[in-house]
Amino acid sequence: MKNLFILLFSVVFLSSCSLKNSSNLTPTSMPLPPQDQTSPSPAPDANTSPIVGLKTKNGQIVIKLYQQETPNTVANFLKKVDSGFYNGLTFHRVIADFMAQGGDPTGTGSGGGKQKSELNQIPFKRGSLGLARTPETKEISNDSQFFICFTDVGCQHLTGDYVNFGEVLSGFDILDQIQGGDKIIEITQNTK
Repeated sequence: MKNLFILLFSVVFLSSCSLKNSSNLTPTSMPLPPQDQTSPSPAPDANTSPIVGLKTKNGQIVIKLYQQETPNTVANFLKKVDSGFYNGLTFHRVIADFMAQGGDPTGTGSGGGKQKSELNQIPFKRGSLGLARTPETKEISNDSQFFICFTDVGCQHLTGDYVNFGEVLSGFDILDQIQGGDKIIEITQNTK
């Protein structure tokens, strides 16, 4: 009973004491600095897919890149994008119901360097972005030439044999208007 009395007395005594700005106190009664009332920004997600805009005379095609599945291919592509490498090059090979190919600095289909292929099983379909390569080996792809598929049927056979590193998000109507010799006005990470 005596312990209960001491406990009750302590609770009443302590509750009658007022602490100035008690919301900023820790259990050790050390004042804390005022808290910022704004919400913190979320940390950037390392797996966020980069987005690029490919501008033609007819408008912009917005493309999502598969960074997680093809990190080296995407890094190389973005390095070229950021340097302006693709600006002014042409779609040198366009085949109806199949694809439009560009990114060759010579404009002939024989230019560009080589890189190790990051082959995957992402199905090629309408709007898929792939790397060109020679027929000799699928282990090596061109480091600058890319193609964009016009149809599912025309490209589905490429799955597993070519690097699929992105997909069109918007601008399919612009994609459908690409003709051989059309210029890539610019490719940028600023898609507006």
